[in-house]
Amino acid sequence: MTDLAAQLPDALRQIALKPLFTMRLDVRPIIDVGQTPGARRRIGNVFGGRFEGERLSGEVLDGGSDWQSVRADGATTLDVRLILRASDGGLIAMTYHGVRHGPPEVMARLAAGEAVDPASYYFRIAPTFETASERHGWLNRIVAVGAGHRLPDGPVYNVFEVL
Repeated sequence: MTDLAAQLPDALRQIALKPLFTMRLDVRPIIDVGQTPGARRRIGNVFGGRFEGERLSGEVLDGGSDWQSVRADGATTLDVRLILRASDGGLIAMTYHGVRHGPPEVMARLAAGEAVDPASYYFRIAPTFETASERHGWLNRIVAVGAGHRLPDGPVYNVFEVL
């Protein structure tokens, strides 16, 4: 048997990232719908925020939402929809799915609104973008990833373009 990875060209051996922006969301207190047939459903209404980066900065508009499913294994999956307004006025729809999990004691502290070290749990997202803005049209054609940290009043993310 041959080592398939050894046969790959260098361009396929690693993935490079380029910083896109850091984003802070303002979220109203979580609405806990409760245990549904699939998972425990929690919903966060996003009423604002900011994002800042070398190539893209602006504000998060009111009207976003974060539909969370707390699974039986303790992990929380995210289904988020946001509207971004770039500093030049361009509107960008941002959607992302993500996963947050960690040791039960860390997750309990997060749920209680306590500050915890972001290195003590896993919180990753995979955003996509849609825009009609010609200036920001490049966002329609990229793949992005991000690392998050849950603060008591909302998350902060560091988002990267996958090159």
